[in-house]
Amino acid sequence: MVSRRRFLQGLAAFTALGSSVSTLPTFAAPAKKTALADAVSRHVDVFVGTGGHGHTFPGPTMPFGMMQLGPDTNDSQWDGSSGYHQGDGSIMGFSHTHLSGTGAADMLDVLVVPAMGPVLLQPGDRDYDGVNYTSRYDGVHAGKGAAPKGYKTGIKGYRSHYTGEQARPGYYCVQLTDSHVLAELTATERAGIHRYTFQQSGEAHLLVDFQHGFHDDPKTPTRVTDAELKLIGNDTLVGGRRVHQWANGRHIYFAMKVSRPFKRGTLYSDDKALADGSAQANGTNLKAALFYDRLDDAPLLVKVGISGVDVEGALRNLSAEIPAWDFDGVQAAAEAAWEKELARIRIESTDDNVTRTFYSALYHTMLAPTLFSDVDGRYRGMDMKVHQLPKGEHNYSTYSLWDTYRAEHPLFTLYQPERVPDIVNGLVRMAQESPAGPPVWPLQGIETVCMIGYHSAVVIAEAQAKGFTGIDYAAAWPVFRKRAMEDDYFGLPEYRKRGYIPSDVEGEAVSKTLEYAYDDWVMSHYAEQLGHHDDAVALKARSQNYRNVFDKTMNFVRPRGSDGTWLEPFDPTAIGHSKKWRDFTESNAWQATFLNQHDVYSYMKLFGSSDKFEKKLDELFTTDAELPADAPPDIAGMVGQFAFGNEPAHHMPYLYAYTGAHYKTQARVRMLLETMYRAEPDGLPGNEDCGQMSAWYVMSAMGLYAVDPVSTHYVFGSPLLDRAQMQLPGGKQLVVQTQGNGKGRPYIQSVTWNGKPWTKSWISHAELTAGGTLLFVMGDKPNTAFGASPADRPPSYGKSASEQVG
Repeated sequence: MVSRRRFLQGLAAFTALGSSVSTLPTFAAPAKKTALADAVSRHVDVFVGTGGHGHTFPGPTMPFGMMQLGPDTNDSQWDGSSGYHQGDGSIMGFSHTHLSGTGAADMLDVLVVPAMGPVLLQPGDRDYDGVNYTSRYDGVHAGKGAAPKGYKTGIKGYRSHYTGEQARPGYYCVQLTDSHVLAELTATERAGIHRYTFQQSGEAHLLVDFQHGFHDDPKTPTRVTDAELKLIGNDTLVGGRRVHQWANGRHIYFAMKVSRPFKRGTLYSDDKALADGSAQANGTNLKAALFYDRLDDAPLLVKVGISGVDVEGALRNLSAEIPAWDFDGVQAAAEAAWEKELARIRIESTDDNVTRTFYSALYHTMLAPTLFSDVDGRYRGMDMKVHQLPKGEHNYSTYSLWDTYRAEHPLFTLYQPERVPDIVNGLVRMAQESPAGPPVWPLQGIETVCMIGYHSAVVIAEAQAKGFTGIDYAAAWPVFRKRAMEDDYFGLPEYRKRGYIPSDVEGEAVSKTLEYAYDDWVMSHYAEQLGHHDDAVALKARSQNYRNVFDKTMNFVRPRGSDGTWLEPFDPTAIGHSKKWRDFTESNAWQATFLNQHDVYSYMKLFGSSDKFEKKLDELFTTDAELPADAPPDIAGMVGQFAFGNEPAHHMPYLYAYTGAHYKTQARVRMLLETMYRAEPDGLPGNEDCGQMSAWYVMSAMGLYAVDPVSTHYVFGSPLLDRAQMQLPGGKQLVVQTQGNGKGRPYIQSVTWNGKPWTKSWISHAELTAGGTLLFVMGDKPNTAFGASPADRPPSYGKSASEQVG
């Protein structure tokens, strides 16, 4: 199994390097103030998560766009996973594909480097050495240095953490001090446009580094095969390649046009100029340089379209989406698109940090999944073949399903309902096309087989349970049933045979047993809805296999051997019982003990009682936070042994609702909202993971969380906002409002739904999407009676709490 997390520690941030500042001509002022400057998008800080271990990128894209254009500050090691890190001191150039918040990495395709003087073919490293093409950028580290003349700092609606770098949704600009270039970027769904203002006279060029891409080992370049570059006339460069990184063997193609004809173009193979001046190059390490006598008299515009199908698709995407040389028009359209999507949820808060954090989080939920089909409906499938979509449908990529099934996809069913059929049908197609079976972590037509379980089943079954139409649920069922019942897939034969996976046979066996049990629960819903009753009964019974790795004498899940014995030594903070492999996936026994999402009341009985379960849950948050030396960096955001910085923990604060101590959920959730998130580069508790970390904030700030997404229920938390108004289909609205809210007032005193008292600590998806007003009255002291009665606790395992709590 390919591990999602490359356990390579990020390099320490480099010391800031001083730089002089060039004077800009008056036409170089970036980003005109638009009519959207006072809209909700002004609250978004695209730099959130670009520091620490958030692994986000700040470049321009569209909501769910394929084109994710932006600056690359590094192309290797863990904290360079997105290609950008706030602590780096230089910029290599601007590439057209990025991942947002992942712990494993790929992408960074088609690097464009604006430069002057002789062509430099090597990037160097983050510590600028002056002899390679990497450039420092103005004001790095706390904004040292004055802004260039004509450079508008502090533009309303633009977030900037450095004097020379500013961005907002759909727009990015930076002053490259060593290159003497002001770079501006904006994007459409499948294309991007650059605007370069050269500030010195003399020979200038664009370097296109087509070997550039993410690579794990800093000393080993990205493995590329089947690369081709071709010059067409004096204004176009096209190319394609296969990349063998995380998504091993993916195809990417591009078409680039420039607004001013280049004097000459030179192609390079293995860093040697082609001797015959050829207009076409094939190989593995290709670059191109486009030369100009001067570019300081007017900006140079560069348009780039991309495709997973072929060069013709890239050209078609480019001509369809950016037909003219209108940078400002593209930027305005991108801003309008972001405003439309962000304004689906309008909030009120007296705390500006809360507002900025909320909208920055909402923005990040729309950076994945990403569009992966051309304007003509063609796309490259998981079988590597080119397919044609029915008119009006779209194909997507970049599904971080082990993470996003928990909160991001439930959030989509509320505020992006018209997009859900497209996203789910994409998973259905992948299941049918892929030789690897049900999607696990698909990226640009490749199954990375990253992380455990097969949680695409959750996303499909959730949409089915919530009544979404236009999805071919039956088409994918045979593939998913085969996975559950027949496939020899990472311990599943042992799981089917024994009811658990032995930790002396398979790595990460405890976590796999628990997550297969949840997938069985999900699959039982899927089967029942399709009329496969016998399968549904068998899968539901199998979903209680979590019992087989629970040691009642210790009240922990723990590794078990093939002979049925508990394996020693056992330390609940340890990652595994031996040096051979881990027993848990990015967790330990403390965290894995509370993974159960679907059968909570039966699980409590294994502890001896609901009270004992609650006490153990208390201990999760209060036990010493020390971790062993071999713990992966993903186990982060520690509160005791609770690891909020990693997704399996996200539902755990909500489990108090099932014990009747909902006030403890309120206290824990409010503490996490207030301490784990900030509107700053280092403002996330761990990897962003394609929107899941942000989706938890968005949902929880509104007071809602889907502990078990296929149940279609949301458990209440502690709403942080004064008011949230969400657009729903048919002109309906969902309003979540609070009274008496504020610092030190996390406790729910009472709730009304559409003006009527509501005593339950949960509410259904059907009720919320019918529209209405959910009013929380908050206070500084817990109302221990709220949600305490079994009649008011959340359902679990398809039954009410009253039926299960004795």
